[in-house]
Amino acid sequence: MLALILIVIVLVAIAFALPRKYEVVRSIDIAASPDKVFEQINDPRNWAKWTVWNQRDPAMKIDYSGAASGEGAKWVWRSQSEGNGEMEFTRSDAPKLLAYKLYFPDFDSRSTGELALVPAGIGNGTRLTWSNRGDLGNNPMRRWMGLAMDKMVGSDFDAGLRNLQSLLEKQG
Repeated sequence: MLALILIVIVLVAIAFALPRKYEVVRSIDIAASPDKVFEQINDPRNWAKWTVWNQRDPAMKIDYSGAASGEGAKWVWRSQSEGNGEMEFTRSDAPKLLAYKLYFPDFDSRSTGELALVPAGIGNGTRLTWSNRGDLGNNPMRRWMGLAMDKMVGSDFDAGLRNLQSLLEKQG
């Protein structure tokens, strides 16, 4: 019993030495103009066409509010498999930047992120960089989960960016 207590104490102590903050960043080059890419990301109703979360749960319930697109556009989703959440666009600077805040009520988890666009490649291409960052606080379990955040969220970002690339490049 004493050994178990010592292990728990050591794991908690290590947790407080782990990073409190996390950041996930992924990029992709898309053979489409920044205007065309921005058109897809600036309207929350378009996200269902390319994000993996909507594809994994086609029955996801989504309610939109606020602005139709850009700053102030907000949506709330409920999903048995993907969890519940809220996202709101906080800044829309066409065709360069879309910033958002994200909230997962089941975990009382908040984060912020952005999708940044810069002209790339020869011709009319775009480099799209999707980032998300958050603070894990002093909860030792969240700090341990933070170690896997890049892998868990990053793979979803990668898949979503590839889906968006495919969607836009098919449109020509």
